[in-house]
Amino acid sequence: MSIQYIQETIAANRQKVVAHPLYAELQTLEDVRTFMQYHVYAVWDFMSLLKALQQQLTCVNVPWVPVGNAATRYLINEIVTGEESDIDHTGARCSHFELYERAMLQAGADCAPIEAIIADVKAGKSIRHILDNSSLPEAVKGFLGFTFEVIATGKAHIMAAVFTFGREDLIPDMFLALVKDLDRKFPGKLDLFIYYLERHIEVDGDHHSQLAMQMVSELCGQDTDKWQEAAEYARQSLHWRHQLWSGILGEKVVL
Repeated sequence: MSIQYIQETIAANRQKVVAHPLYAELQTLEDVRTFMQYHVYAVWDFMSLLKALQQQLTCVNVPWVPVGNAATRYLINEIVTGEESDIDHTGARCSHFELYERAMLQAGADCAPIEAIIADVKAGKSIRHILDNSSLPEAVKGFLGFTFEVIATGKAHIMAAVFTFGREDLIPDMFLALVKDLDRKFPGKLDLFIYYLERHIEVDGDHHSQLAMQMVSELCGQDTDKWQEAAEYARQSLHWRHQLWSGILGEKVVL
């Protein structure tokens, strides 16, 4: 089996996400704010998934000992560097999550709910407790719940597949064009968001996606069961991304 097997398994689910009616419905600045207030959780749990992979595939303990395959260690460490310590529009270092929050603030989106989640995590509360006791939309709870269930498996090949095939390269060019059009109508509100989207296309959509696919191949190897598990969890991750997008669309209809 190979990467092609996963791509074929998830093709229908991936197309449903890429062709989701949500994109065409984002016509106002308020629509984009609503989108960001949901999407920020995908940006955050992406970082959590990435760090879980780093814990699995490298040594993060002291004293240090060699862990796993050196090629896989290189792949995950390079991705972590790019995601956790990238550059913002001024050339200063920041994580993609911090950049996204800055874009939210510039656009006038509400950062309070995600900041409350971060505060709860820093206070030592479990993700299950946080989700069970929060007022987050059900679509967000389902999306986050699935991601942290994936992390809880402790299986690096599953985490790598979800990381690789269920994440940020799903946003189509059409969406970026819509945001740019709104930026012209509301100057100074969305340029950081556009920078974030273009940076993801540049970094995640090309270089990091190739590294991630190499990582999946390394972790699944010649094990048929691992390839099948990887494909199924990748398919499920796309289902939950579709549900998240539908949650945003439902809120927009209510608004």
